[in-house]
Amino acid sequence: MKHATLTSKWWTLAVVGSGTFMSALDTSVVNVALPVISRETGATVASLEWVMLAYLIVVSSSLLAFGRLADIHGKRRIYLMGIVIFTLGSLACSLSRTIGLLIASRALQALGAAMLFALSPALLVAAFPSSERGRALGMQATLTYLGLALGPPLGGFLTQHFGWPTIFSINVPIGLAMWGLALVVLHPDRNGAGQPFDPIGAGAMAIGLAATLFALSKGGEMGWRHPLIITAALTGLLALVALLICEQRCRYPALDLKLFRNRRFAASMAAAWLSYVCAASLSFLMPFRFLLGAGWEPARVGVWMMAVPVGMVPVAALSGYVSDKVGVTLPATLGMLLVATGNACLAGFGVESPALAAVFLALTGLGAGLFTAPNNSAIMGSAPAARHGVAGAMLAAARTTGFASGIAMAGLIYMTRAGHTSTPVAADVVAAVHNGLWVTAGAALLAALGSLLRGPRHEAV
Repeated sequence: MKHATLTSKWWTLAVVGSGTFMSALDTSVVNVALPVISRETGATVASLEWVMLAYLIVVSSSLLAFGRLADIHGKRRIYLMGIVIFTLGSLACSLSRTIGLLIASRALQALGAAMLFALSPALLVAAFPSSERGRALGMQATLTYLGLALGPPLGGFLTQHFGWPTIFSINVPIGLAMWGLALVVLHPDRNGAGQPFDPIGAGAMAIGLAATLFALSKGGEMGWRHPLIITAALTGLLALVALLICEQRCRYPALDLKLFRNRRFAASMAAAWLSYVCAASLSFLMPFRFLLGAGWEPARVGVWMMAVPVGMVPVAALSGYVSDKVGVTLPATLGMLLVATGNACLAGFGVESPALAAVFLALTGLGAGLFTAPNNSAIMGSAPAARHGVAGAMLAAARTTGFASGIAMAGLIYMTRAGHTSTPVAADVVAAVHNGLWVTAGAALLAALGSLLRGPRHEAV
C-alpha cells in the first residue's frame, strides 16, 4: 500500500493515537475502582481479580490471530471492527451490575482492545514513510505512557464523583467519534488477500498464551506447586511446542517463524520482551520498598511512582525522531543502559534520600522512553509489509507476556526472601526488593546487548 499523503498520515496518527491512548488508559483505570466495585456488587477478592485477569488473558491470547486476520483481510477492516467491539464492551461494562456480567463484558472489551493493540504499529508504518517511522511510533509510545499514567488518577476521580460505571461509559462517545474518523481516514488494504487462515496455529497460540499467562499471573498467589498452576503451565508449554511444530509445516502460518530468521527482528523482539519484564518488576517491587521498607504513606508512594512515566513522556517521541536520523541502535541501547543504571542505583543506594529515589525512578523512565520507539521501529522495519499485522501483534504480545513474566519473577524473588506474610520484617523487605532490582538491572543489560548486536539495518519489503 502506498504511503498516505502529508495530511492523511497525521489523521491516521490521530486515529491510531486515540485508540492507543484509550486502550492503554483502560488497562490501568480499573485498579483504583476495584474496592468500590466489590462493595457495590458484593464480589469477593477472588472474583475481582478476574476483572483484570480476564482482560489480560483475552487480549494476549487473541493478538496474533487478529494480526494475521488483518494481513489477510485488511488492517482497516479489522481495526474498525476493533473499535466497535471495544466500544460495545465498554458500554456493557458500564451497564453490568453483577461481577459475572462485568467479567464477561471485560472479556468482550478485551477482544476489541486486542485488535487495536495489534494493528496500531502496522497502520502507522503503512501511513508514514520509513524516514519518519520512528517519529510516528514515538508519538504513539508517548500516548501509551500517558494513558497508563493518567488511568489511576482519572479512575479515582470518576469513581468518587460519578460512580465506577463511568470509567467505562466514558469510552462510548470517544469510540463512536474514533469509528467515524477511522472510516474516513484509513485506506483499504489487503496484502494477503486469497491466503487461507490457519485455525490450528491460531488455536494453539491462544491456548498456549492463555494457559501460560494464567500460570504466571496466579502462581505467586496460589503457589507454584498448586496442581492448577502446574496443569496450566504444562498445557501452555505443550500448546506452544505444538504451535512451533505445526507452523513449520504450514504454508500460510498464523505465526510466521521465518520472521525470526532475521537477526534484527529476533533481537529486537527479545529486547522488547526484556524491557517489559523490567518495567513490570520495578512497578511491582518499589511500592513494597516504599510502604513496608521505608514506612511511607500510600499517597506519597503514588506520587513518587509517577516519576517513572514523567521520565518517559518527554523523550518517547524525541527518541523516535532521533532514530530516524541516526538509526535505532544508539538510542535503544542507551535507553536500556539507563534502565539498568536506574535499577542498580535504587538497589545500591536505597530510598533513604527521597529526592534521589525520584531521580533514579525518573532515570528508568527516561531509559524506557528512549528505548521503545527505536526498538519498535526496528521490529516493524525488519518485517515484510505482508506480515506487518503479525509483527505488530507479536510486539503487543511481547508487552503483555513481558509484564506478566516480570511480575511473576519479581513476586517469586520477593517471597523467597520476605515470605508470604502481610507484615514482614522491614529489613527482609528491603533485602528482597534490592535482590529483585539487581536481577531487573541484569535483564536490562541483556536487552541493551540485544539492541547493540541486532545487526545491520535492513528494510524488509
